[in-house]
Amino acid sequence: MISSMTGYGHGTHAENDAEISVEIKSVNNRFLEISLRLPSALAVYEQEVRELVAAYVQRGRVSVWVTVKGTDDTVQKFSVNHSLLDAYIKLTRDIKARHQLSGELSLEHLLALPDVIAVDAATEPDENAWQCAQQAIKEALQQLVEMRNREGTEIEKDFVERIDSLQKQVDFIADLSADGPAEELGKLKERVKRLIKHEQVDEYRLELELALISDRIDISEECTRFKSHLTLFRELMASEHSQGRQLNFLLQEMNREANTMASKAYTAEISHTVVRIKEEIEKIREQVQNIE
Repeated sequence: MISSMTGYGHGTHAENDAEISVEIKSVNNRFLEISLRLPSALAVYEQEVRELVAAYVQRGRVSVWVTVKGTDDTVQKFSVNHSLLDAYIKLTRDIKARHQLSGELSLEHLLALPDVIAVDAATEPDENAWQCAQQAIKEALQQLVEMRNREGTEIEKDFVERIDSLQKQVDFIADLSADGPAEELGKLKERVKRLIKHEQVDEYRLELELALISDRIDISEECTRFKSHLTLFRELMASEHSQGRQLNFLLQEMNREANTMASKAYTAEISHTVVRIKEEIEKIREQVQNIE
């Protein structure tokens, strides 16, 4: 099963006059990276939230926003750092006097100064809020997974078409190269004899050298390995869990085999087919970067 790393989910749950709202979005990432924004009443449950997300998601950069409404216990309290504010005011007056500046210091300016307003975060865990939050988080995660799976299904359809195309092109190369080395051997042998027709030819040495050349242009092994990679690619797509990393590794191996085919290609037709193969691999690779 193919699952995308891109998705969005939203969940809400109300209980005991408390309402929890959760938004989750995920994008591509090499590993699982979780970013949380929790209200003070749920801050002590950060690790539990991370474990809950990890139970649903294997890879991706996941952002989670949790908001709480309707309970007095979750209202944050604010306080003013008067000593710091006095220092700011004194410093401002000293600057004005020293540099003969005009202008008045307004309340808006004071409130915008760093650390003047302090937020008193709740330190006691709110078990009721946490029980409510779990339901909302699970609902959002389920929506996220469903969206990732739907997108993964569309990506899988594209993969199937491209893998089938690669299969046909490799089969084509395999058919071309089935008798290719022997034919090239015969051509090379006749060419050499024409070039040195007036000189004595060591038939054994000639056969040996031409056999080595023929072996260097034999791409049957590369075609066989490439086909085995395609078979494994299909198996990974059909597996129970999304296998983005393994698929990416297989594409690297396919590209390596294609490069070897290109270096051994002895006809323009094989070279052009290999170019099309590498183009397909690159298109699949771009999609695989979004696979979980």
